[in-house]
Amino acid sequence: MPLNVNLRHLEAHSLKLEGELSLAELDIQTLDEVIRLKLPLRYQLEVEKTEGGLLVSGKLALPITCDCVRCLETFDYQVVLDPWVLDLPFEGEEAVVVNNDCVDLTPYLREDILLGFPQHPLCDPECGGLLAGPEGKGRRAESANASPGSESAWAELNKLKF
Repeated sequence: MPLNVNLRHLEAHSLKLEGELSLAELDIQTLDEVIRLKLPLRYQLEVEKTEGGLLVSGKLALPITCDCVRCLETFDYQVVLDPWVLDLPFEGEEAVVVNNDCVDLTPYLREDILLGFPQHPLCDPECGGLLAGPEGKGRRAESANASPGSESAWAELNKLKF
């Protein structure tokens, strides 16, 4: 069931919403092979009716599983939008659709969660990438063990004459 808000319930006071929205209800289609969704979206929202629309504020959190684009290790990542604020006008070009006195917030949650996904998921900002060779030393380990006088691979390439 999508996250619907009944406008009649907002006449007297604001409405607090807290719960989870399953992945089927959220209907997120990730085309990115390095991001996988397994757990539902958690939300804590307050919805209030203003003169010209709805004001929604609160927190959204979606745990995702990613593959590091450098070393291909799997890691968990939390997409958290806190504070999250949404202004939905009743009129104009960006007018919200009202169906049987209800407004569906699900498309707006989906859009902002998708925008919060990492574009280039890394397990660690200092990730050295794939392991290099049978010794099992990664690039990060090689650079840490390099002596100050040793030349880099780029220095060797600069010596080439074309």
